Amino acid sequence: MYATLLLDLDHTIFDTDASEKAAFEQTMLTAGVPEAAALFPAYQRINLALWAAVERGELLPGAIRNQRFERFVVECELDADPERMADDYVAGLGAFGDLYDGARPVLEQLSARASLALVTNGLGEVQRSRIARLGLDGFFDAVAISAELGTAKPDRGIFDFVFESLGSPPLDTAVMVGDNLSADIAGGANYGIATCWYNPNGRTAEPAHVIDHEIDDLQSLLALVVD
Repeated sequence: MYATLLLDLDHTIFDTDASEKAAFEQTMLTAGVPEAAALFPAYQRINLALWAAVERGELLPGAIRNQRFERFVVECELDADPERMADDYVAGLGAFGDLYDGARPVLEQLSARASLALVTNGLGEVQRSRIARLGLDGFFDAVAISAELGTAKPDRGIFDFVFESLGSPPLDTAVMVGDNLSADIAGGANYGIATCWYNPNGRTAEPAHVIDHEIDDLQSLLALVVD
């Protein structure tokens, strides 16, 4: 049973896939680029590769904002302004997308029974916009956004910030909850706290990953907190 929950945002409580798709389509429409659906896989591949570099400590989180579109424009040979694309896309990411079904009532119950922190690898302008639009502020005692801090999961720095913000609760009372094995699960395990893998699609983890709990629906988190 845990009294402190560190929750990931993207793909854990928030439908990032829907947000990214809508933002990309709007960005391509504004830029006058046709066939957005055909180009989306190329963008996703570039974006994922850059975020993987962030997780490895090779790139600062904030650098992704423009770099992904600079690479995208070159690779797809587009006559478009990558900086304008980046601006439009960031605005779209903040404006589109919603929590997964059932996430809000789970957050309401969790926040009444435990101390919650939102720990996300993302851009501050995107995540702050989502937090404000969805009214998430009241659920969390601390919010850690990688681009604002200059450090990202799985690095210890972002976890240090969270625990300092929460008043340094004992490590054995805390659990990191997220969908990303390399960022959330490895980050929590390396920091010395329990981990809970949100795995609704039934993926298979490598034996090297230290997973204390595995869930396929957010409602199951209620069984992990102090009653």
